[in-house]
Amino acid sequence: MTQSGSPAELRRTLGVGDAVVIGLGSMIGAGIFAALAPAAHAAGSGLLLGLALAAVVAYCNAMASARLAALYPASGGTYVYGRERLGPFWGYLAGWSFVVGKTASCAAMALTVGAYVWPGQAHAVAVAAVVALTAVNYGGIQKSAWLTRVIVAVVLAVLACVVVVCLGSAEADAGRLDVGVSGGFGGVLQAAGLLFFAFAGYARIATLGEEVRDPARTIPRAIPLALGIALAVYACVAVAVLSVLGSGALGDADAPLAEAVRAAGVPGLVPVVRVGAAVAALGSLLALILGVSRTTLAMARDGHLPGALSAVHPRFQVPHRAELAVGAVVAVLAATVDVRGAIGFSSFGVLAYYAVANASAWTLDPAPLTRALPALGLLGCLVLAFALPGTSVIAGAGVLAVGVVAYGVRGWVADRGR
Repeated sequence: MTQSGSPAELRRTLGVGDAVVIGLGSMIGAGIFAALAPAAHAAGSGLLLGLALAAVVAYCNAMASARLAALYPASGGTYVYGRERLGPFWGYLAGWSFVVGKTASCAAMALTVGAYVWPGQAHAVAVAAVVALTAVNYGGIQKSAWLTRVIVAVVLAVLACVVVVCLGSAEADAGRLDVGVSGGFGGVLQAAGLLFFAFAGYARIATLGEEVRDPARTIPRAIPLALGIALAVYACVAVAVLSVLGSGALGDADAPLAEAVRAAGVPGLVPVVRVGAAVAALGSLLALILGVSRTTLAMARDGHLPGALSAVHPRFQVPHRAELAVGAVVAVLAATVDVRGAIGFSSFGVLAYYAVANASAWTLDPAPLTRALPALGLLGCLVLAFALPGTSVIAGAGVLAVGVVAYGVRGWVADRGR
């Protein structure tokens, strides 16, 4: 790590409000517009239980991340924590899981924008969105934070409209909120794993640790605040949509929130919901590119990725080469592949990432009570990861295995070169 004030360090400009907004922009994105349907399909009437379970695991992860980020306020998040607390391999594995999983998630968000804005030209719109948001990020973190504020305000307004319309409709029926487990306990676990995708964005606050003012105070406050607000919003939306559609119709819906307002008798709100979904996906994409580029920067600094990606722009104080590289890879994926089915794969990678975070937090204090929360978080991450659909588990495990092999080959080459 360079000394403070050197050209290779990022500029600390984000306060608590900015950090909370960036976390919300990551979480209250396309996940809430899309994840409810597959989760309801898996859990049936146990959807709300799945949401609660996902929130508990996310809370454990958030507390672990907050404690670690205050101690290690550098770009890279769990990549840095794992390296410092558990050793280089575990830090690398966390970084690999994050970069690969979230790069796929970036492409998924870009394609979601395209699908809502211009379904016939979804790939072209997706590429344009990636290029535009990469340019915004290149201009500096404060421009990204300002744009995220606008996006969060728009999305919250749209979601508030959905909740009011659904709960105020004559079609709303509290009997549809029965929290049984018609999908079985396995279905509830799978729903929790899928819904975790919608909570995972608070990590963006930690990965931006090098750009936060007074990180020891700011990060531990911002992460639980962002998570709490997101949970409240998700709970309100889930209850409102369930009360109108029920778990069966919700599980079959392609655009659940749009279907809910149509069923509530206000079809004129459907275009507004579509615009909200597109804006939400833009917010997620913006924050995802920020997070992936910062983890790429940290891994490049340590030689796990090409060293050229560790450069920091002398004027804008951003990891400009990492941002351009991430933007280019995501643009190629968005132009050539439909990766919306990769939500499960992304969840697997992120859960692996947080498993390392919890294991790292477990080492901070030997007191049994202090270790209880990260132990619960670690167990929750592993259970939810392997409760995901089989294809997601196989793909995620395969990608992690490729990362392990790459790490081993790099170490072997380095040893031969000595």
